[in-house]
Amino acid sequence: MKTTDPLSGKQGLSRRNLFKRFGAGAVALGATGLRGLAEEKSADELYKVKNGRIRQSVILWCFNPMTPKELAGHAADLGMASVELVPPDSWPELTKRGLVCAIAPSHGWRTGFAQQSQHDECIQKLRERIDQCSAAGFDKVITFSGFRNGQTTEAATKNMVEGLKKIVGYAEKKQVTLCLEMLNSRVHIDMKGHPDYFCDNIDAAVDICKQISSERMKVLFDIYHVQIMHGDIISHIRQHHDWVAHYHTAGVPGRNEIDNTQEINYPPIMKAILETGYKGFVGQEFVPLKDKVASLSDAVRICDV
Repeated sequence: MKTTDPLSGKQGLSRRNLFKRFGAGAVALGATGLRGLAEEKSADELYKVKNGRIRQSVILWCFNPMTPKELAGHAADLGMASVELVPPDSWPELTKRGLVCAIAPSHGWRTGFAQQSQHDECIQKLRERIDQCSAAGFDKVITFSGFRNGQTTEAATKNMVEGLKKIVGYAEKKQVTLCLEMLNSRVHIDMKGHPDYFCDNIDAAVDICKQISSERMKVLFDIYHVQIMHGDIISHIRQHHDWVAHYHTAGVPGRNEIDNTQEINYPPIMKAILETGYKGFVGQEFVPLKDKVASLSDAVRICDV
């Protein structure tokens, strides 16, 4: 039996035949060549994008300890279009594999525009990243509110609008879109929730973008976070789609696989996104509990409507 090497796309010997021909040492080499594919699935059994109506991306941090190079290889093998939130020094690896960085990282969620004292730091990092995206041909950069830190909603909103207006003109000039991510503030588990995060309401996040009034100021609609704070995902997508530049996925509860172990039904959500005319990316941002590549393959299948 032959299998497909996910790195090259070429057919090769199965591990059983490899063992027969060359012994146990070659089996270890063969396993390395397959880059640790799903333990229970061969390359041929993994789902690869067929419809492609949803442009799928994957986020690096939740697939630790994979390197950007390793994750890029898996993403390319599965027919995905992007690996995102990776730094610029990893972008050449994406380009080599025909991938893009759908949205670039910036100042991180612990700092942000809700705090006037953090504006200069955020603007400096965003300006740098906007320049790098412009040079590479990528067109989106993430940004955050940071923490409320005892401020009233009115005061923090005023800070958000004033701060983002200082950088959005530069983003317009470079044709790069700033994407403000809403995060949930309810879950008190690291990287599953962000207590005291200011932009924890999708309606308020969109309202901030409306006040800035720029085609280069949009929201990142994270389905996991919106489900925790609001629910009613499809209605919120239909209501706010004109202001959405990017989507993220994950299972609720737990931020794990988007399969039938969790409460969100993703295929109808993907269809609703398509019905809005959306042409951007959907980033898989779940933390796998099972085999990482098999779980990613399954997520690709679920969203490939």
